[in-house]
Amino acid sequence: MRMKSLSCIFSIELVGHKMFRKLVSLNEAERILRQNFSPQPVGVEMAPLSEACNRVLVKDALSPINVPSFDKSTVDGYAAKATDTFGADEDQPIVLKLCGRVTTGVPPRVVVENGTLVEIVTGAPLPKGADAVVMLEYAIRKQNRVFVHRPVSKGENIMKAGSDIKKGEIVQRAGRVLSSRGIGVLAALGLAQVEVYKRPKVAVLSTGGEIVEPGNTLPPMRVYDINAHALSAAVLECGGEPINLGIVQDDVHQLEVALKKALDLADVVITSGGVSAGPKDFLPQVLDMLGKPGLIVHGIAVKPGKPTTIAVVDERLVFSLPGHPTSSLLMFLLIVRPILCQMSGVQRSAPLTLKAAAATKMFPARGRRTFVMVTLACNKSGRLLASPVPLGLSGAITTLANADGFVEIGEDKQFFNAGEEVTVYLFESRDGFWKGVAETRVY
Repeated sequence: MRMKSLSCIFSIELVGHKMFRKLVSLNEAERILRQNFSPQPVGVEMAPLSEACNRVLVKDALSPINVPSFDKSTVDGYAAKATDTFGADEDQPIVLKLCGRVTTGVPPRVVVENGTLVEIVTGAPLPKGADAVVMLEYAIRKQNRVFVHRPVSKGENIMKAGSDIKKGEIVQRAGRVLSSRGIGVLAALGLAQVEVYKRPKVAVLSTGGEIVEPGNTLPPMRVYDINAHALSAAVLECGGEPINLGIVQDDVHQLEVALKKALDLADVVITSGGVSAGPKDFLPQVLDMLGKPGLIVHGIAVKPGKPTTIAVVDERLVFSLPGHPTSSLLMFLLIVRPILCQMSGVQRSAPLTLKAAAATKMFPARGRRTFVMVTLACNKSGRLLASPVPLGLSGAITTLANADGFVEIGEDKQFFNAGEEVTVYLFESRDGFWKGVAETRVY
């Protein structure tokens, strides 16, 4: 009955392809979105360390132990009393008696007395009575005697208990995304699991009869589905769990069934395509009839990304992004990512920016906030330049893939002149980025 009712409504609504888009500014779209949907973490859970990488900590992680838990040697050599080595040099070594050996993982059973020393390996516990370690390179052993050719001071070549991490110390802050290094620190504390925020489930689907799933034969006049896979990867990058529901045809009934399934499975739904002004762009109308409040934004005054549509269906958020890959990924970055980060428990931070000079004149689209994709390089004088990436066709994925970031041109700005300072919003932080710019990208 529901499908018959929806079909009947569409037979009336789409006469002459009636459209109800009203463009709003990007700021207004964000305001409307926040007014209708308040992003919150979807829950917490305990995760084993093997599954905690890229998850977000709920609480500060405190060390239950000292690290290291004992004084240990940082070199191979001989544990001794520092005062016994004073005066040693290359020509007149100090001769000490060897009274034992200490290795890793075994409590020392020997005590260092005056005039004696103990052979020790890196990482082994310091025996009682010793307060320094003579490096192997500065000592010569002859049977049970060791000739020390360089003195050591108290505490030299020793890592004291708790010198790395003290018991009760905060080792990972709440809200931190756990990296491989962070996992290593937690493992050093003996923690087998940690409390993390649950990943929001994000259903991703593509619309259109012209797209084909990668891996299949590409028929004439068709294209492979870029968006579902690129958007799923983007969801992963900001802490979500993507559910790729594949391709849906531009058919009212199929769209309704697919969207209902997506809304049942996920906390957020992301679609691409079917939101422009074409005769088969039914998606906004279908969304508006699935639940309340329905469509809240239908078109944003930006370039690229104007057709972007947002709906709230019975407390589930739906982002319908343009079919063009560049537009789709950029609008994900600007609007979707901040929401998913909050739902994942990720603390929001200011975008990474830098100043550069415009390599050429940059023009905005009239009346719309414009985002110009740019690459960065240094000229021969060392000045950093931002060069627009050739747009090519509107569906070109390489426009975004080849860009280092973008320059934002406001609605009230006529243009940026060549040489004018601009702010570049970087897509990602790269280790050695500046070195790469300086050494490999020079005009």
